[in-house]
Amino acid sequence: MKLVAVDLGGTNARFAIAELHADRRPTLGTARKYRTADHAGLADAWAAFARDEGGSLPDAACIAIAGPVEGELIRFTNNSWTIRPSTLAGELGLRSLTLINDFAAMAAAVGVLTEEELVPLGGPDGPLPETGVTTVIGPGTGLGVAQLVRRHGRRIVLPTEGGHLDFAALDGFEEKLLGRLRERHRRVSIERIVSGPALADIHETLAMVGGLAIVPRDDASLWQAAIDGVDVLAAQALDRLVMSFGAVAGDLALAHGANAVVVTGGLANRIEARLKGPLFHDRFRAKGRFEARMGHFPIRLARHPEAGLLGAAAAFQEEQA
Repeated sequence: MKLVAVDLGGTNARFAIAELHADRRPTLGTARKYRTADHAGLADAWAAFARDEGGSLPDAACIAIAGPVEGELIRFTNNSWTIRPSTLAGELGLRSLTLINDFAAMAAAVGVLTEEELVPLGGPDGPLPETGVTTVIGPGTGLGVAQLVRRHGRRIVLPTEGGHLDFAALDGFEEKLLGRLRERHRRVSIERIVSGPALADIHETLAMVGGLAIVPRDDASLWQAAIDGVDVLAAQALDRLVMSFGAVAGDLALAHGANAVVVTGGLANRIEARLKGPLFHDRFRAKGRFEARMGHFPIRLARHPEAGLLGAAAAFQEEQA
C-alpha cells in the first residue's frame, strides 16, 4: 500500500510518497519541500506536490502537524494556513486520512529506526528494550516530548506537552536565569531554557553575571559561534543549555516510567559531541535515590534525514494494524 506522508511545519511543508511493508518499516520516495509562505494553504501545496510527482497521488495520507491536533480548526503559529479536519479529506480527494502531532511522528519514527540509526550517547550498549516506555525528546523552536510504548508487539505513540512543564533551577546561575525570564514571562516553562531560541537568553544572562558586553547576533549565528567555539561566551551558554537539557531529559524519563531515552532533531545532531559528554550525563543521572537507576538507561540520538515523514507513514501503518 502507498500513501502520502506529510510533515507540516510553520516554515516548510515536506511531502513524500511512502510505501508500507509487512515488516512495518515504510520506505519513502523522493522527499519534496515547499515553503508555506509560497502557498495559500495545504491544498495549494498538495497540488504542487501532485504536479511534481507527475499527476495522481495515493488516496490515503498521514499528515504530521506542528502543534496540537484538536478542535474544529487548526491554526499555525508561524504562517496563515488553517486546517479544518472534518472537511480536509474531501478537499484533498482522500479515502483515508490520519492527522497526528509532528512530534508524535518523530516518536513513531523512533519505533522503526534500525540500531545503526540510533547513535549511542550513553548508557548500556545494544538495541533499545523490546518492551516498555521510551522517552523521545528533541529541542528545536520549542521542546518536543513524546512517549513511545512498546507492548505485546505494538508500538503506541503518546504525544505530550512535556516541554511546557515548569523549569526547576538547580544552581545559582539557573536561579538568575529563571529570575530574568520570570520578569518577561511570569511562568517559565522548560522550553524557555531548553530550545533553539533559549541560547540567546542564556548568553545574555552569562554576560550580565560576568559584567560583559553582549555582541548582538541572530539565533543562527549565535548557535554557529557556540558550536564552533569561536566565541567563548557563546560556547559557555551552549554548555549551560546542555546541562539543563540533561536534567530535563532525566526528569521526564522518571516521570514517564521510561527505560530508554531517544534524542531527536537537527539541533541535537549538531551538538552530538556535547550530548556524549559529562555536562549532559551528570545532570541526567543526578536524581538522588534514583542515581544508580539512571545510569542504566540507554540514551540514543536518532539519525534519519526525514524522520518526520518516516514517522507519519509508520504511525499510519500502526493505526491500520
